[in-house]
Formats: sequence, structure tokens, C-alpha cells
Amino acid sequence: MHALLVEDDDRMAQALGTALAQRGHTVRRVGRALDALRHVREAEFVLLDLGLPDLDGLELLRRLRTVCDAPLIVVTARCEERDIVQGLRAGADDYVVKPFRMAELMARIDSVRRRTDPHHPHPGRPEPAPAGARPVRAGDVEVDLAGRTVTVAGAGVRLTRREFDVLAFLAARPDEVHSREVILDRIWGDAFLAASRSLDVHVAGIRAKTGRSGLVRTVRGFGYQLGFPAPAPGPEPDPDPAPDPAVGPAPDVRGGER
Repeated sequence: MHALLVEDDDRMAQALGTALAQRGHTVRRVGRALDALRHVREAEFVLLDLGLPDLDGLELLRRLRTVCDAPLIVVTARCEERDIVQGLRAGADDYVVKPFRMAELMARIDSVRRRTDPHHPHPGRPEPAPAGARPVRAGDVEVDLAGRTVTVAGAGVRLTRREFDVLAFLAARPDEVHSREVILDRIWGDAFLAASRSLDVHVAGIRAKTGRSGLVRTVRGFGYQLGFPAPAPGPEPDPDPAPDPAVGPAPDVRGGER
């Protein structure tokens, strides 16, 4: 497979490039955001460092996701929880903090590739929607399982691939409560510790992007279920609207002389 390695540190890039080449991957290494954007469409998966000299890595990640849906793993020294959450929300499939064991990184690459490869069997890949499957409605939210689209009150909402996978899994079985372990196994395959945190982040992303906090219902101590949220409240109606001047005063209906 063709890997795009976005890393400005020469020593780290050499170590990663050698490990990937030994596993049969063709590697293109770039050290700047502009070059990453130029070559990402050729990539079958991406390793992305966030500490680049010409653009913040999170901003680059967001831009990459607008032009490419290839599996992407962040490999960075940024280890704060806020950084990890932002990376996952921006569209990363996994997040690895430096320093790391090379064997673990290679295992994570294999896991991400398995769960995103449409030709690879379960575990780690959501089941495709059956032909002719009707969209699932939850309040004013519509989830088109076959078309992989989501609308809220008729307006399209852009979710990341993993956010949609989680929502589609819940929507395909709306009457069931799903344990965290089952969701992780179905969507992530190999349930690394990072994946457990990633599930929470992706659920938060679904709620935020749809504007419907009740769309994914938390079952405390167990897991999640599709919810049926009420539409967002609109402006309060005027309790005593002024008469429309174009209509004129209301007719007198009390009777009397004609």
C-alpha cells in the first residue's frame, strides 16, 4: 500500500519509513503541509505529525479531510487530553503519542486498514446497509444508511467517516441498547485503550454537529442507544400579534342593524 508520511523530523521519518518499507509499503515522505495536500490523494493511508513548520497540524488534518478519506493516524508528541480529543474530532482514525513502540504503531496501522477496507471481513468494519434500505428517522434527524448521509430538519450535516459508522450502527438497530464493547468491536475491531476514548469523542461529535444532544442516548455504565431528540426550540410566538394593516380591522359580528 502507498503510505503518505507527513513528518518534518528527519530521524523520526527515517525510522518510520524503514519500518513501513519492511512491511511492504511504498512510502512518500513530506515535511510540509503544502506537500501533504499535494500528494494526499495518492495515499492509501496517512501518518501525520502535528508539529509542522508551515501550518498547525490540526488545521492541516481538517484540510486533508476535505479532500481525502484515506485512513489517517496522528503520530505526535502532543499528549494532552485536549489535543487527543481535537485530533479525533478533526477526523483522525487513531492517535499515537511519541515516544511509542514501533510494533504497537504497526499494529494500529493494520487495525485501521482492516476496519476501513470495504473488502475486508468483520471484525472492525460496519456491515453495509442492505440494498433498498430506507432511511432511519429519529425526530427531525434522518440517517440514510445506504447513501451514508445525515440530515437535520432537511439540512445536510457532515460527519467524519467514523462518526457516521457509529451513528449508522445505532440507527440500524434503534430499539436495542448496545454495550461499549460491542460498538468498539464492530466499529474499531481491535479495541485498543485509545479506541475506548475515541468512542466517547465521536459520540460527542455526533451530538455537536447535529445539534441534537439526545440523538445518541447514554445508558450509564453500559453503552449507547439511538435516541429520538426533539427539534431545537425556535423563537417564541407573539402571544398578541398586531393586526395585519393590509387586512384591516376585524369585522363586527355582534349583530344589530344592517
